[in-house]
Amino acid sequence: MPNPPTSAPETNLPCIQHIEFDQPLKWLMMGWKDIARHPFWSLLHGVVMAVFGWTITLLAYDRFWLLAGAISGFLVVAPVLATSLYAMSRADERHEKVDAALLIATWTRWQLHARQDPTGYWSLIQFGGLLALAATGWVLTSSALITLAATQAIHTPMDFIRYVVLAPEGYLFEIWLLIGGLMAAPIFASSVVSMPLLLDKRVTVLQAVMTSWKAVISHPHILAFWAFLIMGFATLGLMSLFLGLVFVVPMLGHGSWHAYKDLVDTRDLPDRLSAQAL
Repeated sequence: MPNPPTSAPETNLPCIQHIEFDQPLKWLMMGWKDIARHPFWSLLHGVVMAVFGWTITLLAYDRFWLLAGAISGFLVVAPVLATSLYAMSRADERHEKVDAALLIATWTRWQLHARQDPTGYWSLIQFGGLLALAATGWVLTSSALITLAATQAIHTPMDFIRYVVLAPEGYLFEIWLLIGGLMAAPIFASSVVSMPLLLDKRVTVLQAVMTSWKAVISHPHILAFWAFLIMGFATLGLMSLFLGLVFVVPMLGHGSWHAYKDLVDTRDLPDRLSAQAL
């Protein structure tokens, strides 16, 4: 269990709790425990993500300059796509039923109550839109860089390996990775706890993002380790022809919920109604 908060809350922002360096590994283990409680519904998320990856590959296989950006951009919006995994972990903590009704309600019933809770509803939509915009920006940046800088036209994965990754001249692949890292770092800092917080508590997008940055600033090395684990497992999932995503996606989704619960002291924040209560 996390220790008590290390400092008093800043204005409108919750405290960030103290955690140990090995806590990210515990988040992964807790994620596996959540999968074990509800294997069908958890792994179904991974199956959907794998199918989505296969669809992207099928549509853009002969345009690998676009495929490389699209798949990496897909990772940017993953915190939003995992929303119902957070809802499952939340329901478990509250001893609520986890079933198809919970998942459907999580994705469809917020808008039915937009007038009752307009700030809460739009905060979820706004944050999802911001991540989608960031993903689109990366897809365009990646596509333009590879198209303009590659010495040969990039159509297939082998073209990407031959003329970008293993290019004998220039540093295109290194530049591509550097730009991707520079874009990914602030996105990670903005989203590491934002979506679970928005789902769980009545906060604005700005509060959620600032809380996420506060967590990263409070524990830079630990959350850098968490980011490394996320990218490592996500890469394994992608490199296994998306089959690994069946297990990686629910593990990271459930694990991210536990990361949020360990990092953020939410005792003074008002609850948002669960999807089942809407």
